[in-house]
Amino acid sequence: MLSYNLDLDDRSTWLRTTPGELERAQPFFCTEQGAFYARSGFFTDRTEKDSYELFYTLDGQGVFEQGGRTATLERGQALLIDCRTPQRYYTNDRAGRWHHLWAHVDGAGVDAFARLLGVPALLPVPLAEPIARRHFGAIATNLEHPGVLAAATVGLAIHSLLAEMVGSAEAMRETPTGEAAVRRACALIQTAFAEDLSLGDMAKAAQVSPSYLLKLFRKHLGTTPYDYLLRYRITCAKELLAETDERVGAIARAVGFSSESNFSYRFTQMVGQSPRAYRASCPGSM
Repeated sequence: MLSYNLDLDDRSTWLRTTPGELERAQPFFCTEQGAFYARSGFFTDRTEKDSYELFYTLDGQGVFEQGGRTATLERGQALLIDCRTPQRYYTNDRAGRWHHLWAHVDGAGVDAFARLLGVPALLPVPLAEPIARRHFGAIATNLEHPGVLAAATVGLAIHSLLAEMVGSAEAMRETPTGEAAVRRACALIQTAFAEDLSLGDMAKAAQVSPSYLLKLFRKHLGTTPYDYLLRYRITCAKELLAETDERVGAIARAVGFSSESNFSYRFTQMVGQSPRAYRASCPGSM
């Protein structure tokens, strides 16, 4: 169900496209984009739409209601919502206007950023106007153009907007203790990655509890301490495979794996090719 009042002035724009297989295969794609100069009577009341929606306020204020939550999007703030659950947004009566940029976006990459932004929570975050204008402008310029380059440009603009928003959200929630704890844990991993490190070891180095360290890693790095350790080990193994003639089994032990078979399994899972195939693909390996 959809009800609305497009109380907009003549400067408003609305672009639509129907993404094909190429666009939908991308981690970030867009189906609609607009710049609305909304007056006091503007509102949208929608039950469901199969996408996320990005907003940025250039002037005035918008109000959002979803899932029992309410948030005001002020000038210089951005917001991501999931349109798959009922939502209502409208011009704030006190402001009397709401000049905003918006885009319906989707894709696996958007899903990942939505989790980092706490969606379905309504979390307005500050975003510099030149950044918002540049990336929304790139979407608008390329949205209706066919081809790989246009799709990639739109995807990169969406990715950049969301990355900036996550950075702002983290800065809003940041505590020096949390950031320092992650740095201490990462420093231990980078110096002792070949050892049999446990979560307790990392938490001790970080000077926090194991459960809190897990929370901090998810917040700051979007992953777990073990996954960070595993990826660091695999990265070190790549360097040894590319730059030395050491046997695969010796490299596995050097980067902290107890067996060559486990190393080969993890390497293949994360890199997409076996250690030997990776070595053969490196320059100078012939």
